[in-house]
Amino acid sequence: MGTTTYWNIRSEDTTEAGAHFGHQARRWNPKMAPHTPTERKGIHIIDPTQTARSSPEARDPAAGAAGKGKQFPIVGTKYQAADVIRSAAIRAQRHYANEKWLGGMPTNWSTMETRLHRLEDSEGKAQQLNGFPDRGTATSGRQSAQSRRDPAGTRYMKSLPDIATTVDQREEPTAIRECTAPGIPTTRLADTDCDPDITDIPIPANDDPRAPTRRIPNKLTLAIREGRH
Repeated sequence: MGTTTYWNIRSEDTTEAGAHFGHQARRWNPKMAPHTPTERKGIHIIDPTQTARSSPEARDPAAGAAGKGKQFPIVGTKYQAADVIRSAAIRAQRHYANEKWLGGMPTNWSTMETRLHRLEDSEGKAQQLNGFPDRGTATSGRQSAQSRRDPAGTRYMKSLPDIATTVDQREEPTAIRECTAPGIPTTRLADTDCDPDITDIPIPANDDPRAPTRRIPNKLTLAIREGRH
């Protein structure tokens, strides 16, 4: 699939968003050397042209997967990204995890599927009991609310994800590990303290400030929506 113009992220966009500022040199992962050609005042600087070049490599497969009706979660639970991930995934009509990654989702799908079915059953019972406040109803309501908080944007998944996108490697190690184990392709932002080899398509960029974690997922959203249509 060719890259549509408005999906593109220019190198100027990445510098405006602060995506080129890496971590302090002492926290540097040497595997990021090809993406960090310079160092300034003890901070590694990410090459903005590489960020711009890598973005379509991540977005085009996502758009293609959306066009084929495949499903995948967008994962970002760190506080800078949580609300951005939720709104971007809803616009793209994708699954998401912005509060907590449920361990075992890709690697133990049968258990996860049972849990999601239980959530549907508990919500159905809560609706039937609506208008009859008693201790049982209150307990059921609390259980249902707790269940909704955990699966959140993955509650309607019907099978294993086909592809996964994450924001922060250090915040989402379980999600990345569980997706790569069964061979699910993954894309993510790769800051200077990350290992780019554990992800299929890393996008070299600062994953801490709010601007990069908003701009790149928003571009991904545009690509997915276009692919879905």
